[in-house]
Amino acid sequence: MPDLRNHTTLRLGGPGREWVRATTEAELVAAVADADAAGTPVLLLAGGSNLVVADEGFDGRVVQVATTGVDADTDTCDVDALAQCGGVVLTVAAGEDWDELVAHAVDQGWAGIEALSGIPGAVGSTPIQNVGAYGQDVSQTIARVRTWDRVDRTQRTFAAADCGFGYRHSRFKAEPGRYVVLEVTFQLRQGDLSEPVTYAELARTLGVRTGERAPLKAVRDAVLELRSGKGMVLDADDHDTWSAGSFFTNPFLTSEQAAALPGDAPRWEQPDGSVKSSAAWLIEHAGYGKGYASPAAGERVRLSTKHTLALTNRGGATTEELLALAREVRDGVRERFGVTLVNEPVTVGCSL
Repeated sequence: MPDLRNHTTLRLGGPGREWVRATTEAELVAAVADADAAGTPVLLLAGGSNLVVADEGFDGRVVQVATTGVDADTDTCDVDALAQCGGVVLTVAAGEDWDELVAHAVDQGWAGIEALSGIPGAVGSTPIQNVGAYGQDVSQTIARVRTWDRVDRTQRTFAAADCGFGYRHSRFKAEPGRYVVLEVTFQLRQGDLSEPVTYAELARTLGVRTGERAPLKAVRDAVLELRSGKGMVLDADDHDTWSAGSFFTNPFLTSEQAAALPGDAPRWEQPDGSVKSSAAWLIEHAGYGKGYASPAAGERVRLSTKHTLALTNRGGATTEELLALAREVRDGVRERFGVTLVNEPVTVGCSL
């Protein structure tokens, strides 16, 4: 059986006991339903960008989601007046590559996901994590998600309002393993300009003010440049990209917890009264700078030399070494600031 290390962006993980590659929706549902009926554990694998798999591998059926299909329903539009156009309803199979979809949308003049350029993985994974970056979340453009419900053994379609979207969260993440995403439908706006740029770093890079729009391609190019500078665009020759992206989510704190942080710690007040802070800032100010290697974990795993939120495989590492580094960073931040960071990637056969 193939090692999962060859199918994850961290390049870590042992073999799966069974392996099924599903290229059609019928194959995908059958592979999961048959395993469920036989009592065989299932691991759904798409881009492998958000997985930390144990060195021992997965004692069950790995179902590789390789379904394809992009269907666009566009309003009639005058190409000479793109800014006045209506919208496009884009229905996409779960196995489609996410960044290829973003590139296609930008090329077609469909706005709403341009700031999500360069994120590895498949379309079906995006609603589970409510993937977001540079001021955009997929929940802002998702219209509905069609799934296979493994408990009720039937298809279920959820409107966006029923998906339970929150910061890096959804009902699909809240009930792990229950729903298999089959396809995602997005509602995008037609036009040559982006959605308003709300992320200050991106606005500065584009030379616009926060809240202004910019050409779609310029936004995509700027995001790819920013992500590349942080090691967040996959590159086989760059070990800083041998990661699962941001390993920890930004913490949401009580007002008392936020007040206890140093005065220069980032704080963003939320509508519910909580305060969001920066996991990257907390990690760095707890003494774990870019490129940090743990004496206990060894030199084969390090924090990225470009971004403290990414834990990287420098080549030949093991999952246990990576987890040892993650635990040290988590525990160090908790000891220094009283804040417990939560891992963003899904762990399989292991835990932090």
